[in-house]
Amino acid sequence: MRFQSIASGSSGNCIYMGTDTTHVLVDVGISRKRTMEALKKLDLDLRDIDGIFITHEHSDHIAGLPMICKKTEAPVYATQGTIRALLRSAKCAEIDPARFIPVQSDCRFTVGDLTVEPMRISHDAAEPVGYRVRYGRKKACVCTDLGLYTDYTVECLKDSDVVLLEANHDVRMLEVGPYPWPLKQRILGARGHLSNTSSGELLSRILNDHMKAVFLGHLSKENNLPELAYETVRLELGFHQDRYRAEELPIRVADRQKASALIEF
Repeated sequence: MRFQSIASGSSGNCIYMGTDTTHVLVDVGISRKRTMEALKKLDLDLRDIDGIFITHEHSDHIAGLPMICKKTEAPVYATQGTIRALLRSAKCAEIDPARFIPVQSDCRFTVGDLTVEPMRISHDAAEPVGYRVRYGRKKACVCTDLGLYTDYTVECLKDSDVVLLEANHDVRMLEVGPYPWPLKQRILGARGHLSNTSSGELLSRILNDHMKAVFLGHLSKENNLPELAYETVRLELGFHQDRYRAEELPIRVADRQKASALIEF
């Protein structure tokens, strides 16, 4: 199985997962040009994509969808609530509604040789989800845009080989930053975004002996720094568990502009 973060941040998100025979994208919040350039480096084209999984309807997750749909026949998977929100959007008005395939949290479906299971997340969108993707005994997860995590979240993410986990903001930077107070409240709320500290706490509960890579994703451009996210998460791991040494764990920050190295596992 293969995994690559093509782009991750508050300005745009796109993740590739695949095998020798099946290729999918999770979110397409960047331009078609950037998406195609990233796929070309993997010796792929949009015509090779077998499915596009949308987590929710916010622009940083679907901005490239209308133009991408003109270059691929791949079905678009999303919850019914997200599909309704997309079809109401002027931006997606030209997309044939028949392209959308509704999915449900905790209900498995298959795309090629991948087994996919959406998971509930707490975010201020119509019906948002994260995605768990399995190939045989291998498991990769994308879990961003959630204001809080629960035991359910932990259960969904445990036993992952690769996980992209939100570390959106540093609470202090957000509190003293330029955002208006209502937006700060939204981000800090139960349907907002995970802070660096919360991300570290969650990660401490899902670590396992076969985890190949942890990506800290969806960083805020205004309220976070890659180095700060990385160090805060490592510090939290030290507070909450003593089985794994933080400096020896495969943790990296997903870049907003550059694709990560391809992880094969």
